[in-house]
Amino acid sequence: MTNTVFINKHFDLVERCKRGESKAQYELYKLYSKAMFSVCMRILNHVGEAEDILQESFIDAFAKIGDFRQEATFGVWLKQIVVNKAINQIRSRKMQLVDIEEFGGDENDIADYQETYNEQEAKFEVERVKRAMQQLPEGFRVVLSLYLFEGYDHEEIGKILNINESTSRTQYMRAKKRLLEIMDRQMF
Repeated sequence: MTNTVFINKHFDLVERCKRGESKAQYELYKLYSKAMFSVCMRILNHVGEAEDILQESFIDAFAKIGDFRQEATFGVWLKQIVVNKAINQIRSRKMQLVDIEEFGGDENDIADYQETYNEQEAKFEVERVKRAMQQLPEGFRVVLSLYLFEGYDHEEIGKILNINESTSRTQYMRAKKRLLEIMDRQMF
């Protein structure tokens, strides 16, 4: 078994936060707030909610910073808090993800789609993708964001959202298909 070594460039700031230095908290906030806001927006797709979740996440992080042992970077630890809070906010909206078996869909529909679409040939402009993502139904957008942008696998997404792994895969494939359909209709 090998030990993973990482350089935590914000170790001193975190230690200062643990001692209650508000200036260090502000420095960490400035370093991470923009990236964490982007995470919130990708999941929630609502500016007000994203701002609220961002603030709540930092409040929780600073309240629990004494428990943070710096075995990972502060950013990784904070991102986990942000994603969990954003998912809880989605749950409070009563988001419904439908299991493929309950929906009556056929997994072959997705397999056929995979064969006709070559991801290597597709090049999207960032703004068009963002606009299209905002138009996706919530369940699609959340699964797509967690998988593509946050790096979770389908098993992890299933656990986070309390759905089957196959439901996560199905939602992801349908979200990707719907995203492409929206983008095809969009003109710059």
